[in-house]
Amino acid sequence: MTPTVETTRFVAIDFETADAKRDSACAVGLVVVDRGEVVARDYRLIRPPRQRFNPFCVQVHGILWEDVADQPSFGELWPELTPLLAGADFLVAHNASFDKSVLNACCRESRCAPPAQPFLCTVQLARTTWRLPSNKLPCVCDHLGIDLIHHHAASDAEACARIAIQGLRQNPAFLGRVL
Repeated sequence: MTPTVETTRFVAIDFETADAKRDSACAVGLVVVDRGEVVARDYRLIRPPRQRFNPFCVQVHGILWEDVADQPSFGELWPELTPLLAGADFLVAHNASFDKSVLNACCRESRCAPPAQPFLCTVQLARTTWRLPSNKLPCVCDHLGIDLIHHHAASDAEACARIAIQGLRQNPAFLGRVL
């Protein structure tokens, strides 16, 4: 049987970082989709390895050191979040190379095993499905009528999940790039 969005389980993931270094995750959003329906969500603030917030990043997402100073580190938090990945056929992110690199760097820094699932990129999915003038997250959301609070990890992950659901329904062959 050929996999479709109606027969798969995936997790959309989005990170915000404190600076340009990939191991500086300061927030994560996860949205679990099972057979085309959102079944779980989680959002957490993360204390990066060092107090190194870049003003540009703060301007983008609004998260300050004071917001995360008392939060768990990635290594402390990740074991609580990994059950959300159980049974997932793949992970989804908008510009997957970024979120995958943040996840891998944070796992490496904290000596956690990274997830084994492949990533599906909703930028690529949007590019091949709708041929929009721009495939940036706000533009794709506008096209699909998806609410978005851009650069809030929970909202970005939710939007990404909804883009994947709609995109994979319209372009089921795209799943062949992942599975």
